[in-house]
Amino acid sequence: MKKKKQIASPKQYHKRDATGQAGGVKKTVFVGMSGGVDSSVSAALLKYGTSLPAGRQGYDVVGVFIHTWHPDFLKCNEEEERRDAMRVAAFLEIPFLTFDFEDVYKKEVADYMISEYKAGRTPNPDVMCNKEVKFGAFLKKAISMGADYVATGHYARKREFPIINSQFSNKSQKIENLNIENLLKIENCKLKINKDTNHTKYDIPTTHYQLLTGIDSAKDQVYFLWTLKQEQLSKILFPVGHLNKTEVRKLARKFKLPVAEKKDSQGICFLGAVDLKDFLKHYIKPKKGKVLNEKGEEIGYHDGAVFYTLGERHGFTITKKSPNDGAYYVVEKDIKKNVLVVSKEKNISLIRANRRIVLNDVNWISGFSPKAYGLEPRAYSCQIRYHGEFLPCKIKTVGPERSRRIEVIFQKPILVASGQSCVFYNKDICLGGGVVK
Repeated sequence: MKKKKQIASPKQYHKRDATGQAGGVKKTVFVGMSGGVDSSVSAALLKYGTSLPAGRQGYDVVGVFIHTWHPDFLKCNEEEERRDAMRVAAFLEIPFLTFDFEDVYKKEVADYMISEYKAGRTPNPDVMCNKEVKFGAFLKKAISMGADYVATGHYARKREFPIINSQFSNKSQKIENLNIENLLKIENCKLKINKDTNHTKYDIPTTHYQLLTGIDSAKDQVYFLWTLKQEQLSKILFPVGHLNKTEVRKLARKFKLPVAEKKDSQGICFLGAVDLKDFLKHYIKPKKGKVLNEKGEEIGYHDGAVFYTLGERHGFTITKKSPNDGAYYVVEKDIKKNVLVVSKEKNISLIRANRRIVLNDVNWISGFSPKAYGLEPRAYSCQIRYHGEFLPCKIKTVGPERSRRIEVIFQKPILVASGQSCVFYNKDICLGGGVVK
């Protein structure tokens, strides 16, 4: 019988050279394995090193399947997915664990999504899933068990480079003549107090991390990762982010993985392909309401304004419609009155659109806002939905910077719903994002 591989303790990883070795001990990566092709190829790449960027080869890999909450009324294929993940782990001869994050997912993702829709907003559950589950609970537990990194099959890339600061001879030197208020906004910057001299010192990070879009624009998933911070990025690997999907499939076949021909999963994070309105109707009671045109005339009905988002053109009924009419788009909704306003032509919907929106809960991946760099206002691009158009925009801080609120100014009017994620880019670099007020 083959001896079961043991997971090294954290104490084994305290000294390493640039290649990740420490007395013959490799760095350990816990890979989130969903049972799909992307995460399976990620595990294989990390173990064998083939086609990985330089410096990212040959790790001790531990496969982890994440168990989450699933409602009783939906078909659940979790056991099937777990078996596929186990088959891949057995094939690769790597340890396999299951982490139970049912409570975290239910509270931070499902309950959040339901409460946001009840309030008339349009949340993004995948953003919260990545923030609270994959790079929240999973990352924390993996590191506590001795992992150096976690890895996922996201189509995203990470770039790292050393921080060079000519003002300091070493990173623990006393900082003078700096804007301390801005410095303290770097979330992985650790403040230290010298008890003997009462001098304040700052442990400046030696490496800076950038989050980049995946090479395959059709599969890029960076939009869902805008909440990441420097400390998290330092512990995350994206093994397939530098590859196209077709290359990932070829590698799955090359490695002869059991899931090489498995179809890609679709839908909400961990829940899969779900009819969102049907899902929400188990928690929000439908209520018939009026559909009005832009003139205020009643032309149809719907089953609850909370179930619709701006720009949507399905799910409501138009009773006064001529044979030549095209699609109608939701351009406004009144939750208190339970009324939808629709426009017959998409361009007309821009009459009710805005060139300026305010974002709450803003996160800058670098730890600094553009204002701190003196780069506000400046032209950027942003997305207001997954795989949406990259929209030219400028950014302006609203109120005290610690309030994490900004105003986004677009070149042309856009239709965006409260609760949506707005994500900023500088070419292929994801700068961060926020939630539409």
